[in-house]
Amino acid sequence: MDTAAPDASAGLVFREATDADVDTLVALIESAYRGDSSRAGWTTEADILEGQRTDPEGVLAVIKSPDSRLMTVERDGRVVACCQLEHRGTHAYFGMFAVSPALQGAGLGKVIIAEAERQARETWSATEMHMTVISVRDDLIAWYERRGYRRTGRMTPFPYGDERFGIPQRADLQFELLVKALA
Repeated sequence: MDTAAPDASAGLVFREATDADVDTLVALIESAYRGDSSRAGWTTEADILEGQRTDPEGVLAVIKSPDSRLMTVERDGRVVACCQLEHRGTHAYFGMFAVSPALQGAGLGKVIIAEAERQARETWSATEMHMTVISVRDDLIAWYERRGYRRTGRMTPFPYGDERFGIPQRADLQFELLVKALA
């Protein structure tokens, strides 16, 4: 899962999402994290959360926010990945990261996160990238650590009872802040 194919970036087109992308992006994000389709990849949360990961309103809010951009990644004219970048003063927030389950494990994620970091540095002069990850996702946190992110131990509660973020299947969910200095 952590070996990048030499051509992982071949044919990729990065662009900002538009209103017309909302349904496609919701479907992509859901397929990467929820339900049986997500089990084709390694980023699935299907065992810890049921219900939705996002909705059209949430995706559209990111697209419309003046301090945020939703980066859409295409290959051969098809959306294969996305991620959110949000300007927050001296740092940028990285979120809503999804890669098509059929393409996970081939190095695409590494390429996308490196491009996101480059854009945050060059566009906003961000000196750090921040993200939050569900703290029980040890495999995912380890992947980010291999990309240079460090665990901070700073936790925020999972929004239990707000089904817009899913239906928890366990009582110990919380988000941990991960941080990386951008050189």
